[in-house]
Amino acid sequence: MRSEMRRQVRPQELRRVSKGRRLVKDPFPGSCAGPRLLSAYAGLAQRGAHLFGDLLKGQAPRQWEHYPQDDALDTAGGYQWFYHSHSPEDRADAVEHGHVHLFARRPLWSRRLRSRAEREFSQLCGLPQATAGSRHLLAISFDAKGVPISLFTVNSWVTGDLMLSAGLTLELLASMRLDTGYPEIDTVIDSTVHLCLPEISELMRARDLALVAHTSPNRLEDPSLELLSQIRIDLDTKL
Repeated sequence: MRSEMRRQVRPQELRRVSKGRRLVKDPFPGSCAGPRLLSAYAGLAQRGAHLFGDLLKGQAPRQWEHYPQDDALDTAGGYQWFYHSHSPEDRADAVEHGHVHLFARRPLWSRRLRSRAEREFSQLCGLPQATAGSRHLLAISFDAKGVPISLFTVNSWVTGDLMLSAGLTLELLASMRLDTGYPEIDTVIDSTVHLCLPEISELMRARDLALVAHTSPNRLEDPSLELLSQIRIDLDTKL
């Protein structure tokens, strides 16, 4: 993935992507997320287990393969995720063990697509006509110890679906409490998101600016535009 994106933005477009951007109040604030995160890793340490040990069945991850194969589904909450890793040649600058892609399923956002914010974001994206049943929210990189080290967003062709406006993305992330049957991974994803909502707000703004700056008429399917935004995180410092 590319680590640098153009930042040449026309003033009127900058106003459009910035308008209405506010941080959604987190119902599971950092004061709760921190202890939950520490408890999850303490439990793993007591068992001598890796965060992704059960998911990977004790094996090294195969590059590009989804874990679990059909994604981890939170059917009640409306979210899903999968874990995978890229080849070293594809991500030469990466230091991650792998990353989680996090999605929102249709019931969470279908009624919101006609809102002003979503219509404006659709225009920014070139009015895509895809009817995918999910929207990509966020990706979280993990190191070899299973600790989150960065957050990033990718273009729609990478995940095969679409994105939502920054405001709605933040709202869905802030209200998320995963239950996919992988309790420790769910807790780590939840807690990381809730601890890092300010960083995610900036990440979404950078994502939209990258889309604005790209001049391709079909920017969501342009293979030259892959990584939209990325930010390093240090959970030790936040805790």
